[in-house]
Amino acid sequence: MVYQWKEIRPKVNNLGAFLMVRLPKKEKEVLTKMSTTTATQTMARPKIGARQIAVTGMLGAVAIILQFFEFVIPIMPSFIKLDLSDLPGLIGSFALGPWYGVAICLIKNIFHLATSSSALVGELCNFLLGASFVLPAGYIYKYNKTKKGALIGAVVGALCMALFSFPSNYFVTYPMYINLYGMSEEAILGMYQAILPSMKSLTQCLLVFNLPFTFVKGLISVAITLLIYKPLSPILHGREK
Repeated sequence: MVYQWKEIRPKVNNLGAFLMVRLPKKEKEVLTKMSTTTATQTMARPKIGARQIAVTGMLGAVAIILQFFEFVIPIMPSFIKLDLSDLPGLIGSFALGPWYGVAICLIKNIFHLATSSSALVGELCNFLLGASFVLPAGYIYKYNKTKKGALIGAVVGALCMALFSFPSNYFVTYPMYINLYGMSEEAILGMYQAILPSMKSLTQCLLVFNLPFTFVKGLISVAITLLIYKPLSPILHGREK
């Protein structure tokens, strides 16, 4: 015989209530706590909606465009250039969450491969540095959504990116350039020595040139983000002004 759910549901509910009454107090407390925790986790589970996808794509497109506007800095070797393509990733990590910021960094570097001559090396380095910037910044802001929280998160992110630039360049980027392009360590060192002859090793070059340059680059994105985030917030969050 087939029963309709509306017919047996009252019986199921009554059985559940009967079992809860018959259980010892300690077991009832455990079941109640488990039920509450499960409901809370279900409600708190982040949802990826059309707005998040659209904003991520929009900021990714802006990052792609910004990556083409790069500038050579006279006090840096010519292969190190300044661009503001991390800016949309930082904005996205504040507006949508830290991992959306990472996704924006990934999008811009995937598209940049089509016009790049660095054979993935430059894009890999850019992605790793961008992720190390927006991820801590986004997480700090996620748990302290104030202007002060945004400032602290963004500056900490810039500092993390600067510190991470040393191992990422020393152990990943420069070895890949040496192995893929046949460049020698002496040739890379010579580009730094052309600016500051006293440089004796790549370690010294990374600490004197790359680390402070990366930190300043991050701070520029921080300053711009703090200026434009509030006016952009209604658009990013889908609210009317």
